[in-house]
Amino acid sequence: MLEHLLPVIGMVAALMTSLSYVPQVRKALPRGATADLSLKTLGILTTGLAIWVIYGVLKDDLVIILGNGVGAALSGMVLFCKIRDLRASNG
Repeated sequence: MLEHLLPVIGMVAALMTSLSYVPQVRKALPRGATADLSLKTLGILTTGLAIWVIYGVLKDDLVIILGNGVGAALSGMVLFCKIRDLRASNG
């Protein structure tokens, strides 16, 4: 019984942690809204999540792939907004 629940528990946990980025993405979308965000932190976080996706692919683990893939995409969007805002303020 528990074996069948493990993927469900993992997917729910992955979705909850990944979707926690949605409010940050919404806040970062307007131009100039990322001043308080660290470029280094966003870069490291997005890279780490992408590496987790690679790890999930190598392990053939859909929970790891989907959970971290969603997180990487959302974190990547915030990173893109941060870079956009830095370029706008420097140029």
